[in-house]
Amino acid sequence: MSIFWLCIGVMLVIALALFIVPVIRGDRAEHTSRDALNKAFYHHRLRELEQDESQGVVDERPAHIQELQENLLTDIPDGHAPAAVQPIGRWTLVPGAILLVIITLGLYLYAGGLGQVSAWNQVMQHMPDLRHRIADDHGIPLTAKDVQDLGLGLRTDLQADPKNVQDWVMLGRVGMALNNAATATQAYAHAYKLAPNDMSVKLGYAEVLTRSSDPQDNLTGGNLLRSMLEKSQGDLRVLSLLAYNEYEQGHYPQAIGAWEVMLKILPAGDKRLEMVQASIAQAKQKAGIDQVKLAVNVTLSADAQRKLPQDGTVFISVTDGSSPVPVAVKKLPLSRFPLAITVDDSNAMMPERLLSSLQKLKVRVRISQNGLATPASGDWYGDSSLTDFAGNGQVSIEINQQVP
Repeated sequence: MSIFWLCIGVMLVIALALFIVPVIRGDRAEHTSRDALNKAFYHHRLRELEQDESQGVVDERPAHIQELQENLLTDIPDGHAPAAVQPIGRWTLVPGAILLVIITLGLYLYAGGLGQVSAWNQVMQHMPDLRHRIADDHGIPLTAKDVQDLGLGLRTDLQADPKNVQDWVMLGRVGMALNNAATATQAYAHAYKLAPNDMSVKLGYAEVLTRSSDPQDNLTGGNLLRSMLEKSQGDLRVLSLLAYNEYEQGHYPQAIGAWEVMLKILPAGDKRLEMVQASIAQAKQKAGIDQVKLAVNVTLSADAQRKLPQDGTVFISVTDGSSPVPVAVKKLPLSRFPLAITVDDSNAMMPERLLSSLQKLKVRVRISQNGLATPASGDWYGDSSLTDFAGNGQVSIEINQQVP
């Protein structure tokens, strides 16, 4: 700050010099230049007369010289004139100099942002306290003004340390708290660029993108969440954000799938169960569907009936007919046959791949002797043919083959 005022002082001194020096030296320069011009003109005319006389153009050269001298004397001021045009006295310029300083400082105080600079200095002095309060869960909560000051201080600190990931994350949270989407998105984008593998940073960035009003941000956020879900199956925060993002984009079956996976993970009695169930009901209402269901009727061949194990597990897997990776899987203990069961979106393996998204499907029913999802030698199974599917349907399968 002292350097700033020193610069202002130097600039004022320069301005005063530009104001005073030309005024003091102005008259002197004017008279000096006038005398010099008269002398130059006189000598120039003498040379012209000499040339004209030598060429015979004019005669009576002395008379012309006398006339030239008379004109020169007429142009020279009398002896009392210089006293009337003496340079202005120094003290006469003092009011003008004072006025120049007052006007300059007044304009700066009015339009130069001195109040904002003072407020910024106060914020920077309080930054340690603001950081301590936001880190203390039991401390005094920050007011809206405190949050604004924290954002200003963080932007200042990040100018000096642009690689501070935690400050970028904190600035993103400040932007969300102030409902400033641009600040939040840009701050989290910087943090994600610096720490692309940090799970908390990725989650915060995805949340900002999913809540953005820009469809492209929503798409980017959804892709980021799906990539996170592949690496952290069952993360409730990722599933919740993914469901919200799909719902906001009108992808109701995908949102329902994500929420139904959450229902399986949440413990009994959790307060979030009611909220998730209400969200599912609302999404179904928006989609105009009650429930996508596939009825599966299972029977046994004579050989399978004779060789049926005493204990086992029944796996019903649904694929799209082209990829062996199941879209939906249902597991239940071995019981009596014939068996009638239903498969729906709640049995989806991934929330972005739902039963309701299929137009064709193929079903396999397998009796596992060891209870594992991987087929083992001796397991009995049966396949359906590739069947068209429009949201509701029924397939009949006979278990008549055995894994070699």
